[in-house]
Amino acid sequence: MDVDVGAKLRALRQLHGLSQRELAKRAGVTNGMISLIEQNRVSPSVSSLKKVLDGIPMPLAEFFALDLAATPAVFYPRAEQVTVSALPFERQLLAATRTPRAMSVTRDCLAPGAASGSGFVVADGEAGGFVVRGRVELIVAGASRVLEPGDGYYFSRALPHLFRNPGREDCEIIGAVSTARL
Repeated sequence: MDVDVGAKLRALRQLHGLSQRELAKRAGVTNGMISLIEQNRVSPSVSSLKKVLDGIPMPLAEFFALDLAATPAVFYPRAEQVTVSALPFERQLLAATRTPRAMSVTRDCLAPGAASGSGFVVADGEAGGFVVRGRVELIVAGASRVLEPGDGYYFSRALPHLFRNPGREDCEIIGAVSTARL
């Protein structure tokens, strides 16, 4: 399989909103080198290409596996949503099949008296969201607050946390969780 390294690098650089000069600065190479690679006037060594890709940043293997012609889905109809847990704590994950991902967007529903789990959770990344309907008690590192529709939250998931519905109606939350380490 022939890979047009120059065209792929140019498309990737533009996708990240970088000029040749900015990428060169980040990678510690000359902008002339970036230009020559993109024009396919030089074929970079593996180590040179890795150095350039470190300026984006992107692993070498991901660069060669990347299919820039494939357009990732943007819209996800209700019928394509994936439910990853059921009531009394139901979680739907948006774009479950999309990879790689830097975050997970969820719709959480907690039945009255339900909690997000049997105990406190500690994980990597950050979490944020809004209460859409009902009420939810959020406990983070010992601090507790009951949130109502329109209220929001944002915290490091490294802190022990738990969601609990203290109300008499279902609670609905739209949230996001980063999957990257902080």
